[in-house]
Amino acid sequence: MTATSILRQTDIFYEFTNTQLELVASICTEKTYLIGAVVFAENTPGDELYVIAEGEVDIQVDPAVIGRGDSSGPQTIATLRRGQSFGEVALVDQGVRSAAARCAEHNTRLLIIPSEKLMLLCDTYPQLGYRLMRNLAGDLAMKIRNTDLRMREILTWTPPPAHS
Repeated sequence: MTATSILRQTDIFYEFTNTQLELVASICTEKTYLIGAVVFAENTPGDELYVIAEGEVDIQVDPAVIGRGDSSGPQTIATLRRGQSFGEVALVDQGVRSAAARCAEHNTRLLIIPSEKLMLLCDTYPQLGYRLMRNLAGDLAMKIRNTDLRMREILTWTPPPAHS
């Protein structure tokens, strides 16, 4: 599968023209990871967006990073598959990664899009930039809503009464 056809299946590139997809594909690099490989660590600087071409990636948070919880290690909060993107928060705020990304399947193939080059495309082609930012906002809003639902479940869940 070509980078253009992979991008065509990705939500953040929804309604992009063939030319716009080809422009984005031209700045992509591709890398294959082994199962368990860390794509990026939590709380590290980030300046790339990733699109899954093949395989699966676990998004993980480690309570120990913020000094909470025991030493049970990272917890998977989402598993992403082909056509899904991650690392997009780095495009928006240039801050540190809010979670880690670890490959969950052997030979996971990722498209890597450098944020600096993507922002240059957005500046050069305002229609492309508008579509990308609109789609990114929708994607991030969906992820926030899902996180809110999970938090609500955690906060309102009460264990069943113990039987004596």
